[in-house]
Order: sequence, then C-alpha cells, then structure tokens
Amino acid sequence: MARPTLKKQIPNLQEAIKETAWQQIAELGAPALSLRAIARELKITAPAIYNYFPDRDALVTGLIIDAFTSLGDWQIEARDSIPEEDLRGRLNAIGLAYRDWAHTFPQRYQLIFGTPIPGYVGPVEKIFPSSARSLSALVSVVEGLHATGKLNIGSFPKVKSEYKVSFEVWKSYDGNADVLSLSVAMIIWSRVHGIVSLELQGNLPPFGSQGDALYRYELQSTQQQFIKQ
Repeated sequence: MARPTLKKQIPNLQEAIKETAWQQIAELGAPALSLRAIARELKITAPAIYNYFPDRDALVTGLIIDAFTSLGDWQIEARDSIPEEDLRGRLNAIGLAYRDWAHTFPQRYQLIFGTPIPGYVGPVEKIFPSSARSLSALVSVVEGLHATGKLNIGSFPKVKSEYKVSFEVWKSYDGNADVLSLSVAMIIWSRVHGIVSLELQGNLPPFGSQGDALYRYELQSTQQQFIKQ
C-alpha cells in the first residue's frame, strides 16, 4: 500500500508549521524558535518544512506578516463597526481594539513590537505592506478629522525634510494620507502602544484591573487633545 502523502496527513502543512511555531514561542520565547523542533512536534522531516520556509528567518518573517495582518483586521473591523461620520467613536473603538488584540495574542504582539530576535533582520519590502495596513484604520480616522477641519493640531512640529522620504514610502502602501495626518497617527499609536507594552510586561502601576482605567483615560485624553470640541 502506498504511503499517504504529507498533505493528506496534514491538510495545510504551512499553517500547521506556523501554529506550532506560535506554540513554541509561547512556551520558550521567539529566540528559541527551531525548525527541527517544529518538525519533531509535527512528526515530519526537516526538509518538509524547508519546502515552505527555507530557514528560521523566513518563518519569523511569515509570522510577523501574519501578526500585522491580524492586527490590521481587528483595527479595520473596529473602525467599520462605528458609523463613518462618528470619527470620535471610531478613534475610541480603534484604541480599544488595539489593546484587546494585544491581550488576545500576546505572543504576536511581542514578536512585532517586543525585544528583537538576535541575528534576525526583517526584510522591509516584505513586512512593510502588512505593517502599514495595521495602522491604516487609525490613519484614515485622523485623515478624516483633518479633512473636515476637526483635527486640533495647535503647534504640532513639522516633519523634518530628511524624514519625508519615509512618509512617502508609507503613503505608497497606505493611500494618499497627508504627512500631518500620518505624524499625528504615529503619536497617538505611540501613546497607546506604551501603555499596552508596559501592561503586558507587568510593569504598569495599579490603575484598575489590568490597567483598564488608565488606558481608557489615555484614550479620552487623546480625543480631547486632537479633536476640536
């Protein structure tokens, strides 16, 4: 009798490899990621993995892209759950979804925003599209506030000329948002990101259960600062 093929044994081997990799990251941390260990867990040969991921770095890149894609899905779904004209509500929904995603997928969050993996250098041309999309919901809301004259920017600093190239690259992946909108979006992201990162690391002061009160306060403060009353 012919031996069953791997595809019959594992219907979607590529996804099985990535799922096993996430389990390994959860147990041992991303630096310990091992293709051979994944092969042993799946009871397949190492060359079978190489058909999909030729080395560890290729697998890490795939996981990072999946993580950014998942984050983007959550952000876009949260934005679109609120009426288009309710920009304040959309901004709040996006902020809450960002934290919810981080708590639901802490390994994914840490992989893309946490301590770098020694020796790994991510290929920007492969990762950037999903990375830009992960913030596209926030950028679109800020751009909406800007376009309708509701964005309160005060004396917001101008982007230095040497950084404008980076913004142009961003726009090539994520639409024609104004540089100012992109800048404000990055500031807003950095604030919520800081709180969520400290919270996941267990370094957040006790402002309520798991930082709920402090996080919601920051979302309200951000809305008060950047949205005209």
